[in-house]
Amino acid sequence: MSDAETFRAETRDWLETNCPDEMRNLSFHWEDAHLIYNTDAAEIWRERMAEKGWIAPMWPTEYGGGGLDREKASILSQEMGRIKATAASSGMGLTMIGPTLLEFGTEAQKQRHLPHICDGTIRWCQGYSEPGAGSDLAALQTRAVIEGDQFIITGQKIWTSGAQHADWMFALVRTDPSAAKHEGISFVLLDMRQEAVTVKPIGLISGSSPFCETFLDNAIAQREDLIGEMNKGWTIGKRLLQFERSGIGGLSGAANKKKAAKTQVIADIAKQYVGESGGKIADAESRDKVLKHTMTERAFSLTTRRVVQENLSGKTPGATTSIFKLVGSTLARNAAELKSELMGGQGLGWEGEGFQKNELEATRNWLNSRAVTIYGGTNEVQMNIIGKRVLGLPD
Repeated sequence: MSDAETFRAETRDWLETNCPDEMRNLSFHWEDAHLIYNTDAAEIWRERMAEKGWIAPMWPTEYGGGGLDREKASILSQEMGRIKATAASSGMGLTMIGPTLLEFGTEAQKQRHLPHICDGTIRWCQGYSEPGAGSDLAALQTRAVIEGDQFIITGQKIWTSGAQHADWMFALVRTDPSAAKHEGISFVLLDMRQEAVTVKPIGLISGSSPFCETFLDNAIAQREDLIGEMNKGWTIGKRLLQFERSGIGGLSGAANKKKAAKTQVIADIAKQYVGESGGKIADAESRDKVLKHTMTERAFSLTTRRVVQENLSGKTPGATTSIFKLVGSTLARNAAELKSELMGGQGLGWEGEGFQKNELEATRNWLNSRAVTIYGGTNEVQMNIIGKRVLGLPD
């Protein structure tokens, strides 16, 4: 038996034994993840996976990661998918600030923050967008002034996903207001559990409040939590966005499995609500829409799989992540729209006895999907990046 086969057998046995039944076969939107993880079963699962280092399986063991190579990490993902195990932890710590610290952080910063991400005990949020600095992020005005060993931060952030549940924030702040627009910006980390930080959730049309306004009124960040050089945070901030877009775009085997599962769900919905004839969707127009969407999803999944396999370094690609964010977010929006359309009038329900749970979820998911082409950088921003940084077109 090869090393990979041995690892698969051992992993399968461990997961079967240690993954609580309550953490299997779960379906939830990322906005509600805090509810899923705030249970006794979730805590047990998190502790067991953290002990193995499998919350961050490819991160170095010295920071609490699993130290797995890409092949073994893929096997772990496959075996978790086989029993439909929910990830033991999730969020911006794993997908955004963690990878950024691994690339830009000092050893002291890595030792201070990464272990808490690897054991799932600290939750993070992103302090980027402001009321006057959304797509034009470099227009941000939140100020940070050095006083001794601290930054005193004043300003407002908006669309701060999960801020009401976060312990820490990574933020872009202006440390030199006299510098050029893209200069004078620094990348800092700050504790959200201080009186100078006020968080107000923003109600959305979908009925949930994953996004927040965050007010910083002389909030404190430690000088030791400046990532990179003073006034050179724009480069680090852009790199973090590439990590974010990589995740949204689906550059992982687990993401591809989810896409395949969702595609099958769409076909099943069509057969249930439109009708089935000889194993096929009865209505030709609906069948054509499902077929086109399925082919596009599968082509996208094959492309992301090829990119992952060809990326021998294991590092997140640069500007090309915008391609995957653009296509992935558009597909997600289209999938939600198609599901509601196939359900007909049953896909338009908000509440009431006349609707099943999955039908009400379809309506909310359709409304939520309007945001996926905006957060992480709008589709228009992604097209600009692709044109300039990938295709080399003139401004």
